[in-house]
Amino acid sequence: MGDPVAESRRLVAAATDKGLTVRLLGGVAVCLQAPPEGPLLPRTCGDIDIATHRGHRRETTELLQEAGYAGDEMFNALHGAHRLLFYDDVNGRKLDVFIGDFKMCHLIPIADRLDREPLTVPLAELMLTKLQIAELTERDQRDIYNLSYHHPIGANGTGMEAGYIAELCAKDWGLWRTSKATIEKCLANLGDYSLPADASRTIAESLRLLSKRIEAAPKSTRWKLRSRVGDRVRWYDRPEENAVSN
Repeated sequence: MGDPVAESRRLVAAATDKGLTVRLLGGVAVCLQAPPEGPLLPRTCGDIDIATHRGHRRETTELLQEAGYAGDEMFNALHGAHRLLFYDDVNGRKLDVFIGDFKMCHLIPIADRLDREPLTVPLAELMLTKLQIAELTERDQRDIYNLSYHHPIGANGTGMEAGYIAELCAKDWGLWRTSKATIEKCLANLGDYSLPADASRTIAESLRLLSKRIEAAPKSTRWKLRSRVGDRVRWYDRPEENAVSN
């Protein structure tokens, strides 16, 4: 299918029919987590990102091949235990498969809670896949605003699971450092979008509450040890270092 959102739905349904758990990430997932009228800040979606459980490489590969996708043989041979790449040549689309964990700038565990939502990874994990981006793009910024607006974090703990986000950041100083910086950047840039006052207020309040929860969470020994090093050593990976096939 040419429409990446419709195609993503088709793939999840096909996986479910086979007894395989596959869930969506990325811009398509953010779009699917918006109301029927669409996200507050629309953006184009091109590629598809999916996640599945550890040990499901073979089943996922078979699913995608049957759906018309061609695998990147070199990349998949080298990195297939954790990540796979496929291509839809007809629609000029790349499909990324994350197995067990999402690893780009930082590692986000996704396997344990994969079946909480019918189409996408849980909202907390989806937000973390955006907060963990060290070099934030305008599209990713829109995704963060959309998630914050449509699923705001409430002062009484309602909305997105801020506690879970804070818990993961409290274990990993690098993830904490990048997530805090991303939130600060999003707050600083919010005025660039000329949003209605109530929308801007909802987003800002949600992001500030999330930042406070991240800051307040008790930190692990590992976090404290890494914090002593601080910015003297780079605290994030560059996605291209996590494997791009030539």
